[in-house]
Amino acid sequence: MPSFDIASEVNKVELKNAIEQTNKEVSTRFDFKGSDARVEQKELELTLYADDDFKLGQVKDVMLNKMAKRGVDVRLLDEKNKEKIGGDKVKQVINVRNGIETELAKKIVKLIKDAKIKVTASIQGETVRVQGAKRDDLQAAIALCKTKVDEVPLQFNNFRD
Repeated sequence: MPSFDIASEVNKVELKNAIEQTNKEVSTRFDFKGSDARVEQKELELTLYADDDFKLGQVKDVMLNKMAKRGVDVRLLDEKNKEKIGGDKVKQVINVRNGIETELAKKIVKLIKDAKIKVTASIQGETVRVQGAKRDDLQAAIALCKTKVDEVPLQFNNFRD
């Protein structure tokens, strides 16, 4: 039976490259001379450090710009509150979402069922599997998801005939 998976994953290599480029630009920029501004990455958790709120915003702007140039979708970022870490220094933690969260998966399944396309959608961990008898129905489900779901970027993987 033809099927495919709907997933939402970040390209970890491109994310790492964007962080490295951000740190390189921040270290060479004149307005960051002598400051401790940087971005640290632990798996899918980014921590931005800066001397004050303004410089933190500048570091974030540089990072978002580098991510956009490398094709990392910024909708995957989940920003936490800014924290003071002594003196004027501040940090901000940003989590990178990977996989489709349960609420969004339920929304996608309901969207496909309500469209009355002759396919079945089921949640499989952090992906949604869609199965149907005809390829045209599966392609209609892909088109529907591309137009209606815009909270996170979606990838359509494992298309089996």
